[in-house]
Amino acid sequence: MAGQPLGQQGRGIAEPLATAAASVLGISVPLLQAPVGSATSVELAAAVSEAGALGMLALTWRDVSEIRRMLRRAATLTSRPVAVNLVLEWDMRERLEACLTEGVRLVSFFWGDPAPYVPVVHEAGGVVLQTVGSVAEAERAVAAGVDVLVAQGAEAGGHVCGTVSTMVLVPSVVDAVGESVPVIAAGGIADGRGLAAALMLGAAGVMIGTRFLLAEEADVHPAYAQALVRAVAEEAVCTTLFEEGWPDAPHRVLANSTFREWEVAGSPPRGSRPGEGEPVAWSAGMPLLRYSDTIPTRSADGDVERLAMYAGQSVGLVGRREPAAAIVETIRRQALETLVRNSRERPEVQAW
Repeated sequence: MAGQPLGQQGRGIAEPLATAAASVLGISVPLLQAPVGSATSVELAAAVSEAGALGMLALTWRDVSEIRRMLRRAATLTSRPVAVNLVLEWDMRERLEACLTEGVRLVSFFWGDPAPYVPVVHEAGGVVLQTVGSVAEAERAVAAGVDVLVAQGAEAGGHVCGTVSTMVLVPSVVDAVGESVPVIAAGGIADGRGLAAALMLGAAGVMIGTRFLLAEEADVHPAYAQALVRAVAEEAVCTTLFEEGWPDAPHRVLANSTFREWEVAGSPPRGSRPGEGEPVAWSAGMPLLRYSDTIPTRSADGDVERLAMYAGQSVGLVGRREPAAAIVETIRRQALETLVRNSRERPEVQAW
């Protein structure tokens, strides 16, 4: 982008948000937009990055030609860092090669062993982020050579790799890895208070997904967005129900009609669930099946409420659709205000 590889451009960072992660990632706000699956759009990632945080493209389910188109489009929209995310449940070598060839230098991995991929990214001059759900996983990732850890608490939306809450997991991971790599907190965070709290736990930033699902740039169906606005934290449930396409992978979703009908039926196993194999919506001429891991994007048509609507417990803290840049700025400002308010005895913080 703008003559520099994707992921290497940054801007000046103001205290007290000048964290180790912000420095490594080349951003001015230690805030990462979670990959959010099919809701990812080039416009979303670029807008987040333009605002000083780190936008991220979920590319696991995109073919190589589409990956190249998306990255080239991103390069026209921002000169700031943009990251990519790849899920290691499947072989990602070809997709990773395409990303690096297009100039990506910030690569986020999830749900698998990053060891075979880390040297490839490093040889290209890149930075590796790995999402973990436990201390043991964090230690293995550090041993594999990752540069930044994302400690994902069980409150997170979408696919969840652990069972420990963010409040416990983050300081545990920080204690375990020391200063060897920066730690990003994820799960249950939606505003600047959460960012400030994460910094107090020893994290060097946060990753936020649910809040960015309500960004105007996100590829989210209006019915999905409305459900997010109306939902409370208790409606974000962890299950393995929407597993067509990614079996046996726990995920947190809104308890919609598909989930409730399954519960009423006694929570039967695969093969005996109500409406199994039934198309409930369509997108680009393709049927979207009940229990699929597919979310309702803007192009979906039909009974989209029955599809997987991923959301974290922080859904109770989000309330309206707004531009991604406004979300970043609100979180930045609220984090600074919170840090100042709770650090009156530190004049150097008050100055900011």
